[in-house]
Amino acid sequence: MSEIPSNPAEAWGRIDDQGTVYVRTREGERVVGQWPDGDPAEAMALFTRRYDGLAVEVELLEKRIASDSLSPDDARRAVTQVRDAVENAAAVGDLDALIDRLDALGPIIETQRERRKAQRAERAAEAAVRKEEIARTAEQIAASDDWRNGADRLREMLEQWKSLPRLDKTVDDELWHRFSTARTAYTRRRKAHFAEQNEKRGQAQKVKERLVVEAEALADSTDWGPTAGRFRDLMAQWKAAGPAPRGIDDRLWKKFRGAQDRFFGARDEANAALDAEYAANAEVKLQILAEAEALVPIKDLDAARAAWRDITDRWEAAGKVPRNQIKELEGRLRAVEKAISAAADDEWRRSNPETRARVDDTVSKLEKAVADLEAQVAAARDVGNDRKVKELQESLEARQAWLDQARKSAQDLT
Repeated sequence: MSEIPSNPAEAWGRIDDQGTVYVRTREGERVVGQWPDGDPAEAMALFTRRYDGLAVEVELLEKRIASDSLSPDDARRAVTQVRDAVENAAAVGDLDALIDRLDALGPIIETQRERRKAQRAERAAEAAVRKEEIARTAEQIAASDDWRNGADRLREMLEQWKSLPRLDKTVDDELWHRFSTARTAYTRRRKAHFAEQNEKRGQAQKVKERLVVEAEALADSTDWGPTAGRFRDLMAQWKAAGPAPRGIDDRLWKKFRGAQDRFFGARDEANAALDAEYAANAEVKLQILAEAEALVPIKDLDAARAAWRDITDRWEAAGKVPRNQIKELEGRLRAVEKAISAAADDEWRRSNPETRARVDDTVSKLEKAVADLEAQVAAARDVGNDRKVKELQESLEARQAWLDQARKSAQDLT
């Protein structure tokens, strides 16, 4: 059998007369298979298809490495595997080109390795900063009394810690020790706090149960004033007791408030009846006030006094009035009383002999003083002493004013 001439697909291989298939490489030809007694064209097609498969495999590996979906070590192993397959392939094609493409992936993989190394270093630095922040925040929470949110925040930070990459063992262990110690300290303090709160709530429950018993005993009392005061004391004790356990506290409060409402509701009904009675009393007192105010101004003191005694008797007999009217009504009555008292004072002043004698004596003394000054003014004027006249005239005017006032007072006493 003669050697088959090469066509374009067979540029990288041949079949000899014995059916041996060769592939051409930079190192020369090598045997890749046997195809005895077969169609040489079919043989070349088979070994070319094998090459095409290797080319596709190389292309896929290039794409995976270009996409950075493989770690550098995995990429290096994959390249080694495919390279071994190409070097030992029973295929016809440009195997050297595939080898070159695989070798070209080496620098790319190393570049990716360096980039990933830099990224890991950056992530490690960021993780160190974040873990330091977590440890510091945990220590702040551990020293605080934020019992409501602290535990949740520490749980969130624990999840954040787990999501961060590990650091150098010494650094990572130190930061973890700080974080873990803070969490433990906070948990112990929180448990102690709630244990104390539970104890206080238990004590508060006992106090409130006692207050409920007393409140229910007072609920039907009709001793309105003292009982209302006692309820205020019980409420102050309730607030001072603090909260009882949640469900129990609500139940006790409902009973305590129910007793309060029963008492104050009954008191309000009683007060409403009193208000109606007091309103009627106020109407009576308004009529009495109209009589009393008709006495002012006082013209006949004796008649006014007699009328006043009757008015005050009827006033007291009329009874209580609504609280918001007390000040107005009492004020108006006091005004009439003051008018009568003032009239009595004036009457006494006018009829007092001692007062009259003092006023008359003052008038006599001032009249003599005025007469003496008038004589002195005339004498000074006769000798032409104008300065003396001026001084004496000023004194004379002052004495005359006093005399006029004293005479008016004497007239008022008539």
